[in-house]
Amino acid sequence: MTDTSTSAAPRMLGPDEGEITGDPASRADRFMIDSADTDARFSLVEHRLGPRVLAGPLHFHEREDEYSFVLEGRLGAVLGDHVVFADPGDLVFKPRGQWHTFWNAGDTPTRLLELISPGGLEAVFRKLAEPGGEYDPETLPALAAQFGCRVDFERTLPIIEQYGLEF
Repeated sequence: MTDTSTSAAPRMLGPDEGEITGDPASRADRFMIDSADTDARFSLVEHRLGPRVLAGPLHFHEREDEYSFVLEGRLGAVLGDHVVFADPGDLVFKPRGQWHTFWNAGDTPTRLLELISPGGLEAVFRKLAEPGGEYDPETLPALAAQFGCRVDFERTLPIIEQYGLEF
């Protein structure tokens, strides 16, 4: 019989607990379950996006699937060749191997739970929030590549313009 237990202790996280990075007025992340807690099987991050804020450039993951569960506000997302809009209670699936991005599609804050499987991609969000973690079209591709991701700023610009977004 294989032992599938994890070394993490059971715990409860309150609504204001967990490591929070970023600026709640534009883009902040609350780290709820790290991949280190699940033997890299899964991670959970709450994204908080200000009105009309793009979460990140159009990007592609080689290893992870992401699931965005909208808690409040309205989420817009490009998923391959499709654009979808999600409201509270909706789940948006962003499979590995598909170009995607997402944004707050409304005029009030948006909160969503980002479920990542397998875990590990949450480390990119931490890197981006580090002091001096200012990345641009010249430096972000190298960071993304460290995590098996690619970014496409050229195809991101029309999305920003079409939906009146800040990035």
